[in-house]
Amino acid sequence: MDNGNEPTSRQTNAPKKPSTGRKIIIGVVSVLVLLVVAIGIAFYQYFQSALKPLNPNSNEVVQVDIPMGASNKKIGSILQDDKIVKSGMVFNYYVKSHNFSDFRAGYYQLKPSMTLNQIAKELQKGGSSEPIQSQRGKVLIQEGATVENVADTISSQTDFSRSEFINLMKNQSYMKQLAAKYPKLLKSTMAGKDVRYRLEGYLYPATYTVSKNMSLKRLVDSMVAQTNVELAPYFKTISKKHMTIQQVLTLSSLVEREGVTTKDRRKIAGVFLNRIAANMPLQSDISVLYAINKHKKNLSMKDLQSNSPYNLYKNAGYGPGPFNNPSLDSIKAVLNPSERSEGYLYFVANTKTGKIYYSKTLDEHNQKAGNLQSVNGD
Repeated sequence: MDNGNEPTSRQTNAPKKPSTGRKIIIGVVSVLVLLVVAIGIAFYQYFQSALKPLNPNSNEVVQVDIPMGASNKKIGSILQDDKIVKSGMVFNYYVKSHNFSDFRAGYYQLKPSMTLNQIAKELQKGGSSEPIQSQRGKVLIQEGATVENVADTISSQTDFSRSEFINLMKNQSYMKQLAAKYPKLLKSTMAGKDVRYRLEGYLYPATYTVSKNMSLKRLVDSMVAQTNVELAPYFKTISKKHMTIQQVLTLSSLVEREGVTTKDRRKIAGVFLNRIAANMPLQSDISVLYAINKHKKNLSMKDLQSNSPYNLYKNAGYGPGPFNNPSLDSIKAVLNPSERSEGYLYFVANTKTGKIYYSKTLDEHNQKAGNLQSVNGD
């Protein structure tokens, strides 16, 4: 019997499950949000740490050169590169937000332990016009050291950087000032052509005291002054030998590296002078190594054919100038050589014993060199 009631269907309102694509989008957005938050936290922590001294316990003093016209951004970059501040960007923000301005060019003695406020105030005071030393110290220049060796020593034992020293060695205005101060000593090096460093050979090997606030120029001045003191008694002798100081120091720098004892240095000097008189190339490996500006145990044929005027394997004569800063012993050896009358034109050393063998002819030299080949490992 139909009672008029029709059956009804019930519709459920159960939530739809999110699609796979939507799940991926939600996941990616969540990860990005977390990543942004993490980066924000990390940046905040970095920013806060960069506002503090880079190394509060450091007593190291670093010489910083701020060039004329440098912007705050550039100064911050320099301070970061020189390891005075952690972040040049944060330094730039700090000085702008604290209204620091009118930073001045010059050389500054700064420490990684300084606060950004202290650094900014120092930069407002102005630095020195040239590099200076912050505390008393000593510099030892070894006998036979090249200008570039001296640069390494100075950078490791003083506040002065290697580049500051090398730049000074290339500063022609400074060279002229020294030449006016020591005319007899520096006349021939100033007149030389193709000279790599005018003061190569003129930085006397000794220990120098570097006082507080001493400039780099004053330090170099003291080295040249000492060379002048040591050589002045020999100026007349050099003139009588019809040699220039540049020529004497050139041979002395070769003798310095080729010989060890005074006896051998005098004999080697005699060999070199005999070859000069015969218009023969000196053929010293020391000259080739300087010419190619490399440290090598064995020279190649390509090295020996280097076009540098310093290559005295290829070029006769003295070349442009000295190859290092020789000792007084080597200088005396050149001024007072021995056994020149023997006519020696060649020498070869036993690299293990240090004994040197001298020869008058090439055949004799080749025979001795051949006998030493297995010992020397050539």
